[in-house]
Amino acid sequence: MIERERGKNTEVPNYVDASGYTVDLPARSKVGDMKYSAEMVLYQIEKDTALQIDFSGLPGISKLPDYAADYPERDWKETPRQVIPNSVYFSENGENAIINVRSTDNKDRWIVTLDLETGKLETLDHQRDEAWLAGPGIGYTYYGYQTMGWLPDNKNIYFQSEESGYSHLYILNTQNGKKKDLTKGDFEVFDPFISNDKKHWYLTTSEVDPGERHFYRMPLMGGKMEKLTSMTGNNDVSLSPDEKYMAVYHSYINQPWELYLKETGSNSDAKQLTSGQSAEFKQYNWREPEIIRFQAEDGAMVPARLYVPEENAKNGAAVVFVHGAGYLQNAHKWWSSYFREYMFNNLLTDLGYTVIDIDYRGSAGYGRDWRTGIYRHMGGKDLSDQVDGVKYLVENYDIDPEKVGIYGGSYGGFITLMGMFTQPETFKAGAALRSVTDWAHYNHGYTSNILNEPSEDPIAYRRSSPIYFAEGLEGDLLIAHGMVDTNVHFQDVVRLAQRLIELHKDNWEMAVYPVENHGFVEPSSWTDEYSRILKLFNESLLGK
Repeated sequence: MIERERGKNTEVPNYVDASGYTVDLPARSKVGDMKYSAEMVLYQIEKDTALQIDFSGLPGISKLPDYAADYPERDWKETPRQVIPNSVYFSENGENAIINVRSTDNKDRWIVTLDLETGKLETLDHQRDEAWLAGPGIGYTYYGYQTMGWLPDNKNIYFQSEESGYSHLYILNTQNGKKKDLTKGDFEVFDPFISNDKKHWYLTTSEVDPGERHFYRMPLMGGKMEKLTSMTGNNDVSLSPDEKYMAVYHSYINQPWELYLKETGSNSDAKQLTSGQSAEFKQYNWREPEIIRFQAEDGAMVPARLYVPEENAKNGAAVVFVHGAGYLQNAHKWWSSYFREYMFNNLLTDLGYTVIDIDYRGSAGYGRDWRTGIYRHMGGKDLSDQVDGVKYLVENYDIDPEKVGIYGGSYGGFITLMGMFTQPETFKAGAALRSVTDWAHYNHGYTSNILNEPSEDPIAYRRSSPIYFAEGLEGDLLIAHGMVDTNVHFQDVVRLAQRLIELHKDNWEMAVYPVENHGFVEPSSWTDEYSRILKLFNESLLGK
């Protein structure tokens, strides 16, 4: 049994309702205002008895977080933390059970066996991350979705772990405790599943390149992986019921998704079944941006997409596009989910701008250290990666350092604000779209992972929230936001606007979209927004 108290829900006013009245839309609670409690009871049908499961003895359950050292004045007590037993897995013969247990502070996961007679637990695997546990196949504290289960022998279990620094597939013998990594290397594994004959795994990995996804077959207990796809880009595979054929959903960096059919084997060719693009779309020569890596200030090699204009069109200006977050990768070799921005970046390049699109720290696809590089400081390495990208362009592509703009939505909008407020010598113009301005006002599931809770770690929130740095604005800023945004609330930019007014800043403007949520729907809204961004860059960077 899991009881969830979601705290006080927020409401977002909708000013354009068919009723003619302002209608409040129910929305999420804020970070730190969500309390979870969980109990698990084992009910034995034959005995008609219920056993309360005790998690207080799990190893490391009372460990204090490392950030406690930043608050020496606080009386920290080493007491058992709250946990969520979010999934129970029974072996096929019904004789054994394991539980996936997560701490509510997102830092520990225990895989434990459950004695079905006594209700006692035995820990098989304990993983701790001083930042937060996540990554492909590892799931979420409150929601599950992890890769986990039993092998057909009723002895071995499988799961994914970032133990090596990258998310890989493991098996563990519940009888002798021996663990084996079925995959290894500086790449990640996605969506593994067992074949119908229970002799093989099917899985997708980034082994070829962080910016590619390919489908493989591998023996159940480990061994050589057989690569079943060959087209460069992303290959999202669904098997036919008899596993003889693969439906391959494929795209390349400048070619949208199409459906292919292929026999399940490494030697057969894929046959294209669909051609979904219009004649008008095909008439334009969509660019294939170069995938590069540049060196950051800390020595890390940062991946990026680079759009370079023709020499006779270059205007000496550069634009940095910042993708959104959650857990996302964009400097890859397939059709971007940011297809509008991809098209806009093509337009900017046509007009002579050099455009860079960076997979900054915190982006998906590059392992645990990259994923957690923003822990306790959003606007730290994720922003310095943007700054280092600009330095790379200035040094290598003849960019005028006085002509650099930045734009992005959601997390990209947040980075844009932090860039404009704290790096005014780098960014002369910025368009912040649907941006978080104060992380203490965002949701719990995402924010508490990265910054902990506001009451527990105020330092992290203070140094990560743009509203505290607004006095640093020097360049020209466009703020754009939907008024019925139930994800990043319009309240965020209202509060920031008041702060900018109090600071007597006059080099900013705000565009509001009365009928739009976080992701715009109306074509007129998209057109208006990107027209304003282009006008900003042309006027502020080129003086047009």
